[in-house]
Amino acid sequence: MSRSVLLVAERSGDHLARPSREAAGLARRLADGGTVHGLLLGGDLDGPAAELARCGVDSVLRAEDPELLPLRALPWATVVREAAARPAAGVILLADTIFGREVAGALAALWDASVATGAIEVRPAEGDRIVVRRPVLGGRAFQELLLDGPRILLTVRPGAFPAPEPAATAAPVAPFPVAPIPAPLRAGRSAGFTGDPAPAAGPDLGSARIVVSGGRGLRSAGEFRLIEDLARELGAAVGASRAVTDAGWRPASDQVGQTGRRVTPELYVAVGISGAIQHLAGMIGSRVIVAINSDPGAPIFKSADYGIVGDLFAIVPAITAELRRERGA
Repeated sequence: MSRSVLLVAERSGDHLARPSREAAGLARRLADGGTVHGLLLGGDLDGPAAELARCGVDSVLRAEDPELLPLRALPWATVVREAAARPAAGVILLADTIFGREVAGALAALWDASVATGAIEVRPAEGDRIVVRRPVLGGRAFQELLLDGPRILLTVRPGAFPAPEPAATAAPVAPFPVAPIPAPLRAGRSAGFTGDPAPAAGPDLGSARIVVSGGRGLRSAGEFRLIEDLARELGAAVGASRAVTDAGWRPASDQVGQTGRRVTPELYVAVGISGAIQHLAGMIGSRVIVAINSDPGAPIFKSADYGIVGDLFAIVPAITAELRRERGA
């Protein structure tokens, strides 16, 4: 059944965020011959809009307004609802990022939609219904939901779907006028953040294609340079176990796990991490998992695609050196 799909995209710096690019590929498949419209909100959207226009969408809408910055869920949800009515969309897709889930919660109520978050598989069903598969219970089980139309709202887990190849022809890009947002929906502005220092340079942990995480097996904060060096050679983001962030070796924003960040990279390298269920819940959706640990009985090996048993203080520098040699550095 053909349908109209609206993709609500996010940016990462001056570029289209990788999870939004992946959601664009799913949007085209769900449309099944119907139309796909991309929507970008905020400001300075030239770069992300140009990239989204080559992701297989039929058009790109730019909603640029100061009221949409900084990021706040209710103003975004209000504008998305208006965009979904022109033309009438049957499905709205967002990336399953922290902010994407926040917007989805507000939008589900405003748009009166059936909703599912964290989708890793999506397929059409009879009529205007959609079947969604998603991990639950910290990744220890999977749930299938049958969502009824006419309005369906999904957040798509990063890394679960392939991103489309850039199209040869760019879709048209047009401004989307933002109507005045009612004052109650503009309430609640961020006054600032306290706690973690500014994130380290490198890919964003939530959307990185490769993540290298370190655990208590590194023994001290100073030894985390081994993780940073390896991540630098791989072009990877740096993650950590809860034991590491609790010890203050890394900021809490680097924590991967059930109470931290949930990542779904193409490659996840776990160094000196035993593999407690809390940590596995945050990275079990990774496409390929490599574990390095001196304990052959560590639970992480049960979830790993590849395992190296040995002294990480010898293994990690050797891998880093080999990567440098291959690059001729």
